[in-house]
This record gives sequence, structure tokens and C-alpha cells, in this order.
Amino acid sequence: MERTRTRAGAAVFLMLILGHLGNALEVPLDLAQPPTITQQSPKDYIIDPRENIVIHCEAKGKPHPSFSWTRNGTHFDIDQDPKVTMRPRSGTLVVDISGEKAETYEGIYQCTARNKHGAAVSNNIVIRQSRSPLWSKERNEPIRVQEGEALVLHCRPPAGLPPPIIFWMDVNFQRLPQSSRVSQALNGDLYFSNVLTEDSRNDYICYARFPHTQTIQQKQPITLLVLNLDAFNETVAALFNETDFFSDGSAEERKPTFLIPSGSSSSKMVLRGQVLELECVTEGLPTPEVSWSKLSGEFPDKRTSIVTFQKILRIVNVSDADAGEYRCTAHNRLASIHHTIRVTVKAAPYWITTPRNLVLAPREKGQMICRASGTPKPTINWAMNGIPIENSPEDSNRKVEGDTIIFEEVQTGSSAVYQCNASNEYGYLLSNAFVNVLSETPRVLTPANQVYQVIRNNHALLDCSSFGSPIPKITWFKDSQSSTLEGDPYLLHENGTLEIYVAQALNSGKYICVARNSLGIAENHVYLEVKEPTRILKQPKYKVAQRNRNVVFECKVKHDPTLIPIMIWLKDNGELPDDERFLVDSDSLTITDVTENDAGTYTCIMNTTLDHDSASAELTVVEAAPTPAVIYEQPDPPTDLELTDMKPRNVQLTWIPGEEHNSPIHKFVIQYTDSLHDHGHWHNLTHVPGSKTTAYLELSPYVHYSFRVLALNAVGLSDPSNPSHMYKTNPAAPDENPSGVKGFGTEHDNLMILWKPMSGLQANGPGLQYKVMWRQKDVDKNWTSVTVANVSKFMVSGTPTFTPYEVKVQAINNNGIGPDPAVVTGHSGEDLPVQAPDSVQVLVLNSTLAEVHWEPVPPKTVRGHLKGYKVYYWLERSLHKHNPHRVEQQLLTFSGNKSHGMLPGLQPYSLYLFNVRVYNGKGEGPASSNLQFETPEGVPGRPSFLRITNSNLNNLTLEWGPPNDRNGHLTGYILKYQQVNNSNELGPMEELALPANKTSVTLPNLKYSTRYKFYFNAKTGQGAGPVITEEAVTIMDEAMPSRQADIATQGWFIGLMCAIALLILVLLIICFIKRNKGGKYPVKEKEDAHTDPEFQPMKEDDCTFGEYSDTEDHKPLKGSRTPSNGTVHRDSSDDSLVDYGGGDGQFNEDGSFIGQYSGKSSIRETAEAPSPVNTTAMNSFV
Repeated sequence: MERTRTRAGAAVFLMLILGHLGNALEVPLDLAQPPTITQQSPKDYIIDPRENIVIHCEAKGKPHPSFSWTRNGTHFDIDQDPKVTMRPRSGTLVVDISGEKAETYEGIYQCTARNKHGAAVSNNIVIRQSRSPLWSKERNEPIRVQEGEALVLHCRPPAGLPPPIIFWMDVNFQRLPQSSRVSQALNGDLYFSNVLTEDSRNDYICYARFPHTQTIQQKQPITLLVLNLDAFNETVAALFNETDFFSDGSAEERKPTFLIPSGSSSSKMVLRGQVLELECVTEGLPTPEVSWSKLSGEFPDKRTSIVTFQKILRIVNVSDADAGEYRCTAHNRLASIHHTIRVTVKAAPYWITTPRNLVLAPREKGQMICRASGTPKPTINWAMNGIPIENSPEDSNRKVEGDTIIFEEVQTGSSAVYQCNASNEYGYLLSNAFVNVLSETPRVLTPANQVYQVIRNNHALLDCSSFGSPIPKITWFKDSQSSTLEGDPYLLHENGTLEIYVAQALNSGKYICVARNSLGIAENHVYLEVKEPTRILKQPKYKVAQRNRNVVFECKVKHDPTLIPIMIWLKDNGELPDDERFLVDSDSLTITDVTENDAGTYTCIMNTTLDHDSASAELTVVEAAPTPAVIYEQPDPPTDLELTDMKPRNVQLTWIPGEEHNSPIHKFVIQYTDSLHDHGHWHNLTHVPGSKTTAYLELSPYVHYSFRVLALNAVGLSDPSNPSHMYKTNPAAPDENPSGVKGFGTEHDNLMILWKPMSGLQANGPGLQYKVMWRQKDVDKNWTSVTVANVSKFMVSGTPTFTPYEVKVQAINNNGIGPDPAVVTGHSGEDLPVQAPDSVQVLVLNSTLAEVHWEPVPPKTVRGHLKGYKVYYWLERSLHKHNPHRVEQQLLTFSGNKSHGMLPGLQPYSLYLFNVRVYNGKGEGPASSNLQFETPEGVPGRPSFLRITNSNLNNLTLEWGPPNDRNGHLTGYILKYQQVNNSNELGPMEELALPANKTSVTLPNLKYSTRYKFYFNAKTGQGAGPVITEEAVTIMDEAMPSRQADIATQGWFIGLMCAIALLILVLLIICFIKRNKGGKYPVKEKEDAHTDPEFQPMKEDDCTFGEYSDTEDHKPLKGSRTPSNGTVHRDSSDDSLVDYGGGDGQFNEDGSFIGQYSGKSSIRETAEAPSPVNTTAMNSFV
């Protein structure tokens, strides 16, 4: 059985403390400040040539900064390049590369963000286009190598950007098997320590995958022929007329030698933080084994791996300690060799101390430190507002001393941004940090009344983030104590965070953070709640169960009552099977009808929002002994209930179980009835495992208890037992107070206090009443109270509007008062806000979207719970004379303390009016003054109609109506159309541009009786709008009625074509059969005598042949030629059939030739038709 416990607070404490203490100084954005770069593209920015280029540059500042760019060190005038745009309120560049080559925009870019307080600059962003070039064309000759020899198959991929990833595969895209004998080197080549005959194949293919464009290039396949010594002996002997070159058929063994690297030693340089890869590739027979060692120390743990069959040593995140000598050893049974690699570690600059922003009050002093390290040591250069500091205006209050700038008695107006550049030959670092000269009273930035929850004995961190100039001093107080929190157990960090290293219950309460400087004071309240840890009191135990029986794992947990627990069960660290046999209860897991698959480790985990606890146990399933068939029934009810050990608040109940009926009892359920308050109704009180017959029952005062017990097995619940004797508990003072206490107002001058009434069981005695208490928070010290009975609310009148009150309700009965009640904060009634939002502005983002900004109203003027802001806006009129005048008031609600919002779905090219109002739970405040804005042109809507008005033989007339929503000045229309055939296939698209003042057009020269599809849309200066479509058919040519239907689709035509095709097929079969039955004709000898090089082809209409071949003559077929007009002409080498008999040649009905030649009887001869393929080509192919 295993158990683990994790506390969330302890697990994340280090991360939290680093987050609390490592934050840079943040100036609230409502205060004047120089620019700060918040986002920029990486220094080495490789772009995809298929996508637009986006170069990021974002910055913040007050006022909001403006942006400019340099390209290759000179000013980049964005306005002069129509392909380059800058995003609104941003420095981000977007380059539209459509119609352009991306390489045109390669170069070094730098962004500058500037306002009146200074200028911040980005890194030098090097833009390079990714490249995935094709493999150069090559022809790989087959490689022949003797078995046992070493071999290298070179890949030599094309140089890409970034470099490609190399892998070897076969023609079926399966990776070639690799081993200690055959492996791929870092350069992509495939190395064989020795080749075997099974290495022969014709598909060694090197692939290069270019990761940026996700393209793969393929090298031409390489053919490898491995000759064993017998075959090699025969090949060489045949060349040199020798009978034997090698007396033995086995390959000769060889000592190991290094293929990579060469020699006995080499050197390698690597940069700090990068990956070091050392490689040793060897050859030899048998295959050498490779091992690694470091001569000057040990390999670093967790950063070292040896891969590719021990041939590559890899160390990640290299540090200076990884420098030294590394030895690669290769050995087989013949010898052992070594190679030493001397590794040196250099370093591009890295930060020791990054410059941090300074906020100084006038006449204060400070210093800015910029420290970096590297190998070689980097050079530090300072600049101010992007200009080298030596070229900047002199300032007697500023002194530069190497990596530090010292400021003495700074003056108002001397705010600036300073750049520190640390560089060496391997790279550079650039950091911006500003000096902001301000006079500002303290303010606490941590949200008010924030509640922190931690588990007891864990760390607690209470935030007090503040700002002011001079920098405020932070002090902490607890509850109403007047002494500051210093020393054990408290630790105050420099940023104002209060740490309690080991939190205890007594540390719970209210904490006051006070920020103070010479200009003023501010405070904030936060609350700490220390919770009890979650603990498993009864852990699941190891179980051995027979198959088909039931198993119960118990897991009883104690947790903080204010945290919501969630119980999770796992099997073998995974989810439970989705099986209804697994029953999860609040503190147990039951598995019914156990099978062999249920064996394993079961873990119960109790989670809360702050911590969790877990415990595990194993289940072993064994085969059940064969048993006769049994009948399973629900158990009999328990008997002989007895009450013993009677006390005022608890009693012991015992009973005797009834018959189980072959199914073990899982648990007993104890129920009670209260004849005093709820006679006749039974309620579940508790339950205990089936192995127990005793239960200790916790009781409430002033209850007349009767108990009964039910037994539960796999079949179901038993009938209830007979009730026990009645047990009456004595009255007592209340143990609890009413729940659900809250205070709120129904009118602007009252406070309604509500609570949930207590039941008779909760009252603990007769005479239940409620003591209602209230006082104005932070004003009244004494409580005002009233005692009421049989109600659940009380109204306090005459209260000031929306004022915080502390309220509490205490239970009282004839036996005393309840515990001290919890204090709840509520507010008296709300009233309408009295002030409209100020500084209302609008920014039109596009033709349908605008952004509204306003200054939030002071909290005191809200006079209630701030629900949010409402923006009323309406279309005053369209800016286009053709669009109607419409007034449609619309409302957008922005919940919370927002200061801006978006107005979507606007009508383009229109004049809008709007105002802003704050609202609370009571309603809306006054509206701000109406402001107006105009939306720019957008694309027009769909034309109002498109119809065909005149359809003729070869032309159509189209009419249309302009769009109902013009959204700007119409600049014209676009008409596209294409033919649609009977199978709904579309023809080529035709396009026609039409002026804006036209409402019809006639299309001439169309095909008659043809369907056309038309696409029609309007356009403005912003582009084309949505398309309306229509289809029409030109009129059929009346002079040619046969064209009314496509003949190819008529049934009689299809039948006729099928009959003709079948007849042709039958004739060809008969011709082929007859032709193969014939013998040799005397013509053959005459043809052989003539040795005519050219022959007439077979005539398709009568099956005659211009060439005859004897099946015994294994001569290649001769070529044939046919004139383009399809006739055969006689030339000097042609022979006519008449020449062989002096008479006309005849053909019988099967296509064979019949005739008398030279007085001999006719002889049938069959001949094969000459191939239309040139015989030379055929021979070369074979």
C-alpha cells in the first residue's frame, strides 16, 4: 500500500516567490511615462515566401508612442511603398507580398517607439526568406562493392534556410533500418562499417525535409550491388582471364578505423547554452563498438545522452564546465583505437544584471546597471533615446562609468529611455530601460479586500503592489493592532509582499497594507484564511478476491469544512473502467462481480482547491472454487436494536444482522425519526460497513429520537428493523446561527437584513428567537440590535444611500444564546448614479466597427454597485443620398468597471450618434453629451434584383436594381457568366465590367439553346460586394428542330451504337480464328526472295496483311508505313499479290487469301499484323 500527499502551497511556493519578487517596476498607464517595447519579432526572423510578412513591434507609454522603422540602417519610408502598411496604434508592419517576391524585403529592420518623454528601440530584426531548393539533377550510377568493405552513400542535400532535416527511406517511404553497422551521420550521409549481401537494393533514397515550408525534396535513388567473394572472384577472373583471384570465399577481417573524424585528435567549439554533438563513425570487420569518456571529468547528469548506436555524444544546454577533452574509443576483436576531441566553450553575451526602469522624484538620485558576461567578454555601449550617449546632449547630473550610469539630483523633464548594448563576436544583447522623473502620491495597485487561502503549515504571501514617486515605504498591520508586523513569523520583502513562512490558524484575519511617501499615504485591506490540510484517515487495504465476488475499498478523509472536496478513484494511475460494476461512494469504491481484468492498483485521491491527499491499495483476483447454484436474495432486517452508553449528545446503537441469503452485506443504514418536530418521517442519519454491528450516533439537543436499521447487499435493501426505544435529548443553547445572512437595500434609505430560518432540529430547544445586529462599517463602533421571532428578515430604515454595513444574526432560545455569529458586510439601498462618464471619445476601426472610450466615473457618484456602462447609439442618417433616413437606437452593455467597448455591426458610410451612461443595481445615470462619428465606405450589399428580360436566339438582356445597402458611392458592377451543359459542368468564365449608371445590358454572340449562369455584384471604392446569381437559356434555333434534344441521350441511338459495336466485335473474332487456321503461302518464299524492307499494313476493312511471318523464323518485326491518306502506294520494293499468280487475289469470307500462283494449288497462310511500334525501340526497351 502506497501513500502520497501533496500540498499545493508548498509545491508552487518557489514559483510564486519568484513571480512576486522578480517583477520589473511597472508605472500605471494613466501616468506620464516614456515608451516601453512590449513585443517584437525575433532577431533572426525567417519568413515563409507564400505568406504576408508581419514584423511585430508593440509598445506602451503615456502619451501613446508613435512608431518609425529603419531598414539596413536607413529610414524606411512606409508611405512610399503601397505594399507595406502599419497597424493602427501599433508599430507592427504588414507586407503584402502578392505579386512581389518576398526576397525583395529581406534586410535588417529596427523599430523605434517615441513619445515626448523618450524613444525605445527594438532589436535588429534580420528578415530572411525561407528556402527549400530542388535537388540538382543527377544520374546515380549503380555502386558495386565487395562484401565486407566499408561504404559511404552521400546525400549532399541542397542548402536550405533553415537547413533541412535528412532521413533515408526506400521507394515505399519506409525508413531504412539502421544499426551499429549502418547509420546516418550528422552530415546526412549513410555510413556502412561493412556491407553485407542483404544490403543490395535499388532504392536507397535520401530525403530532405525543410521544416519552415513543410516541403520534402528527394534525391535520385541509389542502387547498391554487394558482391560476395565468389561472385567477385568470377567477375574479376573473367576480366583478367584468370581462373581464381581469391582462394577463400569469406571476407577478410579488419581492424577499426575512423571515418568521422579523421586522425587521432580534433577540436570543436560550441557556444554556451547550445547543444554539443560529438560524432565518431568507424569502419571495420567485425563491426566496431564505440564508447565515450571525458578525460577531464564526468559527463553532466541529466544533460547528456549517447544516441545513434553510441556514435553520437550529445550534451544539451552547454555550460563552461563542459569544456575539456572527450575520448571516443572504437574496438573489435582485432584492435582498439582512440580519438580525442578537444572542446572549447565560447559564449554569446548573456545578462548578469539587466537594466531596470527607474522612477525618480525631482532632485532624487539613482543608478542604472547593465552587466553582461560572455566569452570573450562583451563590450558595453550606452545610448539615450536611440542615439549613442556620447552624441547625446550633455547632462551634468548624469555620469557614465562603464556598465553603470549614475544620476544625481535629476530634474523634471529629464525623463529618457536608455539602451544598453552588450556585444562580442558571437552576438549581442539590447535592453531598454527608462528614467521617469515624477512626483506622485502613493497608490496601492493590489485589488482591495482580496482573500488569500493557504493550507496550515504552508507559506503565505500577501501582496501589496504599490506605486509612487518617491517610492513608497510599505508597512503592514493585522486586524486592529497598532504595531507593525516585523520579525518572526513575518518577513517583509522589498516589493512590499508580506511572507508568513509557516502559516497557522491564528494567522487568519484582516491585514492592512500602508504605502507612505513624502507626498501622501494609501492603504489596502486583504484577508488571509488558513485552512486545515486534507488527510486520509482510513486508507484502502490490500484485497484478495475470488472471481465473481464483490470488493470494497474504503477511503475515509478529513478536510477543511470550508473547502469543497472531490473524491477521484484511479486504476493503475488511469481512469476507472466505464463499467456499471464500479460503484463510487463518498468514502468507498465497490467493485461487483470481480473479473481477472479488475486486478491492479487502486488509488483514491481527495482533491480540494488548495491541496490533495492520496492512498493506494492492490487488488488480486483468484479463481473461485466451483459451487452449486445458489439463490441470492436481499438480507433479512436486523433485529434486537439496543441503545447503550447514552450521553447528552451521542448514543451507541447495536443490533443483530439478519440472514444474508448468499450475498454479503455491504453496509447498514441507520435512520431516525423525531416525534417531537417531524413525527412519522424517517431520515438517513449515517451508515456503517457490513462488517460492523455497532454505531456511535451523534445527536442534537431537544429531539425525541427513534432509530431503525436497514441492511444492504448486492441484491438490495432489507426491510427496516423494528424501531428502537425512544431516546429524548435535553434542550440546550443553540449550536449554530442562521445561515444565508445578507444585507441589502430595497430603497435608497433602508437596509434589509435576511437570513435562512433555523429548523426545530437546529433550535436545540424551545423559544427560538433571533438577535439581529448592525452597524455602519468603519464609522460606528457599537452595534444596534433587535430581537425578533418567527421571521427571516428585518428592515432598518433611515440609512444613508449605499453605505456599507456590518450585520450579524445570532440564535437565542430559552436555554441560552448561540455562538458569536459571523459578520457579513452588506450595503444599504442604491440610488441612481449622478454623474455621466467624461472624456468620451470614439475611434472608427473600419466601416462596420468602432471603439468607444470614456473615463470611468468616480466610485462615490455611482451610489450603488457598479454594474457597468451602457452605450446608446443610433443611425442618424446615411451619407449616401440614395439610402433612406433611419433612426434605430441600439444598446450595448459593458459589465464591470470598463473604460472602453466595441460597437459592431455598424452601417458603412453613415453618420452615427451615441452617448455613454453608467448604471448600478438601481438603474442608469445621466447620459454623456451626444457625440457623432462617420463610418467609412464599405463594400456594397447584394443587388436588389437580377432578371432576364429578353431571351433570343444568340443574345440575352439582363436587368438589375442597385443594392438596397450601397454602403458608399457605387463605382460600377461586375458581371461574370459561363455556359452550363446538360451534365451541369461549367464552361470558361467570361467577365464584363459595367458602369454604375447602367441598369441593363444585352449580351450578344451567345450560343443558341444553351444554358448560361450569371454572377452579378456591385462595387465601391472598398471593393466588390456579395454576388447574386441567375440562370437562363437562349432560344432554340427553329430552323433545326433536330437539335432540340441531344441525340446522344436518345434510346434508339444508344441501341444502334451498341449493335454496331457488337457486330464489329464478332467480325474481328471470326477474322482472328480463320487467320490462325492457315498454313504457309508460296508468297512467303517470294517475299523472302525479294527481301523487301517495307511492308503494307493490315487493312482494317478486309483483314489482309502487308507482312507475313513464319513462326519458326525468330526475326524481329519490320516497321511499316502508311501514307496519311490511308492508301498504300507501290514503290520499287513493293510486291503486288498479282505478281505471284498472274491473277486477281481473292479472299474468302473468313478473311484468308485464296488464289493460284505459278500453277500450284492454293495454300492458306496466316500472318501476324505488324506492330505499330518501331522495332528498334522495342529491342532497346527489352
